[in-house]
Amino acid sequence: MTDTDERLRRWRLVLGGGGADGTGCELTGRDAAMDRTLGALYGSTGSASGRGADRSAGLGGSAPQVARWLGDIRTYFPSSVVQVMQRDAIDRLGLSALLLEPEMLEAVEADVHLVGTLLSLNKAMPDTTKETARMVVRKVVDDLEKRLATRTRATLTGALDRSARVNRPRHRDIDWNRTIRANLKNYLPEHGTVVPERLIGYGRADQAVKKDVVLCIDQSGSMAASVVYASVFGAVLASMRSIATKLVVFDTAVVDLTDELDDPVDVLFGTQLGGGTDINRALAYCQSLITRPAETVVVLISDLYEGGIRDEMLKRVAAMKAAGVQFVALLALSDEGAPAYDHDHAAALAALGAPAFACTPDLFPDVMAAAIEKRPIPIPEA
Repeated sequence: MTDTDERLRRWRLVLGGGGADGTGCELTGRDAAMDRTLGALYGSTGSASGRGADRSAGLGGSAPQVARWLGDIRTYFPSSVVQVMQRDAIDRLGLSALLLEPEMLEAVEADVHLVGTLLSLNKAMPDTTKETARMVVRKVVDDLEKRLATRTRATLTGALDRSARVNRPRHRDIDWNRTIRANLKNYLPEHGTVVPERLIGYGRADQAVKKDVVLCIDQSGSMAASVVYASVFGAVLASMRSIATKLVVFDTAVVDLTDELDDPVDVLFGTQLGGGTDINRALAYCQSLITRPAETVVVLISDLYEGGIRDEMLKRVAAMKAAGVQFVALLALSDEGAPAYDHDHAAALAALGAPAFACTPDLFPDVMAAAIEKRPIPIPEA
């Protein structure tokens, strides 16, 4: 096949055929089967715009037909594309109800977005489906923990060690390797020695200060992926003996899920995605949990669309900051790109010295390490 033929083939798959596509390319075999799976989702039945009029197969409401289609897309497309097509099918064709059937859940490609959809359906889910749904969520959570836990623990353990280190140690507590590195600028070549102006000591067990972390998570529908990632990180933080972790979720009500932190799947099924938002009420509850403000990090994960009392919300943040709390607002905790958020509230928090920005899961350990050490937060470029 020439380069020109390959380009025409790709355009034909994109445009969907018909007299208006202008390619004159006829698909056969595997390409024709791929085109049918694309047409079922993106043709006139599934398209709000009505483009691709000859793509009219649709998925209808038939569970067996949808199950076959899910199998087909897994045959013809890589996992990353399958996940996008599943998400589009749920959004464009209203297939959420079919996810309440166990056999349908067994056919889908599990990912963070599917977990968010399942959680939004949790209250409507029949008992016959819930166990299958938990298995799907468990698979995604386990995969995320494998990916994120090791680096998170290593990064935060280093931060906790550094925060416990002392700069006026007794002789037996001096960390000579770090002391020498910190004073290399004071090397005297004529004497072949380093003059240690600053001594760095090991943080002894009786000097180490335990840190308190409060994760405050907005469970409105737009925050689904963030809720999934935050639950996993909450379980990882809770597994570290030097960090006392509390996890609070909210909409217009506030729920403390700290007791569920040993299993992020229980945390996720304890959430109720959707509903309104009252950040002020959530922060009031978080304030009541703080007993050692100078050793506390509060992480608010929210798009900041406040349905409560805006001025009270900002006053609470200012009060926590004044007391010594390290406060960080994450507009999203996901890989989904730039989120929608309330720009005025984000600017107001930034003016209080509380950074507000979107954070990827890979950056989150560095953000937490900086907050624990009371260093400037590494804010990604917009």
